[in-house]
Amino acid sequence: MKNSLWKLGLLFVLMIMLVACASEPDEGEMDADAEESTSGDTEAAGNEGGDLIIAAGSDAVYLDPHIANDVPSGNVNINIYETLTKFDEDLELEGLLAESWEDIAEDVWEFKLREGITFQDGSEFNAEVVKMNVERILDDEVASPRKVLFEIIDEVKVIDDYTVQFITSSPFAPLPSHFAHYASSMVSPEAIEADYENAEAGNEYGAYISENPVGTGMFEFESWDPGSEIVLTNNTDYWGEGAKVDTVTFKVVPETLTRVAEVESGQAHIVDPLISNNIEQLENSSEANIYIRDGASITYLGFNVEKEPFTDERVRRAISMALNREEMVDGILDGAGVIAKGPVNDTNFGYRDDIDAIEFDPEAAKELLAEAGYEDGFSTTIWTNDSQERIDIATYAQSLLADIGVDVEIQELEWGTYLERTGNGEHEMFILGLSLGTHDADYPMHMLFHSDNAGPPGNRTMMRDETFDEMLHEARIEQDEDTRLDLYVEAANYLNEQSPMAFLYHPDRIMGYHNTVEGFWSDPSGLYQLKDVTIQ
Repeated sequence: MKNSLWKLGLLFVLMIMLVACASEPDEGEMDADAEESTSGDTEAAGNEGGDLIIAAGSDAVYLDPHIANDVPSGNVNINIYETLTKFDEDLELEGLLAESWEDIAEDVWEFKLREGITFQDGSEFNAEVVKMNVERILDDEVASPRKVLFEIIDEVKVIDDYTVQFITSSPFAPLPSHFAHYASSMVSPEAIEADYENAEAGNEYGAYISENPVGTGMFEFESWDPGSEIVLTNNTDYWGEGAKVDTVTFKVVPETLTRVAEVESGQAHIVDPLISNNIEQLENSSEANIYIRDGASITYLGFNVEKEPFTDERVRRAISMALNREEMVDGILDGAGVIAKGPVNDTNFGYRDDIDAIEFDPEAAKELLAEAGYEDGFSTTIWTNDSQERIDIATYAQSLLADIGVDVEIQELEWGTYLERTGNGEHEMFILGLSLGTHDADYPMHMLFHSDNAGPPGNRTMMRDETFDEMLHEARIEQDEDTRLDLYVEAANYLNEQSPMAFLYHPDRIMGYHNTVEGFWSDPSGLYQLKDVTIQ
């Protein structure tokens, strides 16, 4: 993989920064079919049992799946809880807690549930529990950041113990896919009731469940030492074929170099995330291996459209035109990703190759700035968290924007603070990402740009555009697949015109695993699939 020339001059700075900087998760919250390297294509061959140690760059934030909005939380939650549907390794939708589903009318989806399933606290899983969970996600007081996934549901109707119907305000073809997102995980009814009681006593929604997570999954919650580790134990009463290992420890190891050292030494079995610089090292390692697959996520540079000069779309578009995405993919990712034309890639319905992408054109960028009244440029800031990759992006963007007269200061924030302050709209420019976990453009476009989601739910550009909201509504309710695809292409083109963010690239998912690990794979959103993992 080639390195671009700009990187040579940047290496010295980055080497100094590397020790102090950690790799970090995409938001979201929260999807491809290619794998360059994997140990999960065949049945696990190792011995069952043992403690699987995963060294992750960041700790979970919430163990309440209805409240969580980040990949580290999702990676723990999907092993405690389960959803109605799921995507397999080939991105085919299949049943999990639901056996089947059918659109029995234009605005009604009916799901048949599996029988005989109990939660880890002994309570029964049934249609009433599904109703309780979905209504909690939709509860305005709970303020789930994932409400966008299910807000089209007007009513949840229990037909019998194991049949539930979802009546939607409009026809909505992607609903079964949305129920594969971990945000729709089924939480124990007893835990939900206790969480409501805890909130009535003045505590935050989700606080009780985060401390007492109970699902139907293959693993049960054991302990959480915040900032250090989370331990799960094998659910020996699991309703299906259970996991092979006895326990899973999610250990927080912020430094990328330390994670690499731990997987090579065997102190960790799986490490995530890694960066492109680690690929060759692990490919040549006698003790560890690299895992890469095309990623279902978008990395972007966003603008706060409520703060000058970013209230002017010409300024936003000019900055987007000044960013050399090809150099970012080749230089920062060493080719481990693809240039973004819009918010989704070919892992999601709604992508087509003929989207009118913004091309690198610094001269045209200067002209646009002058037209907007900034011929002499201006000063601004880019916020990022402590992800090495995002720091690299900010550093490179800083140099490119200087060429068009924009003076940029980079500010690095701790992850939790970063999400909070960008959610509050305190930023000017920022670098972030989103996992494209539903494989349909409806979710990311609503999450990132719909007026209702401005702020903490996910729209950190603070875009409020009635025209675009209506475009999303029309695409959401359209039943003809070809027409619906056309509508999402139009929406992507509109976003490039308005430029609330600069779509940069879709990075590959890069992880590492020790030679003793068999049966591991990750979905394209970066969520670990641990069911068949064994340790030799």
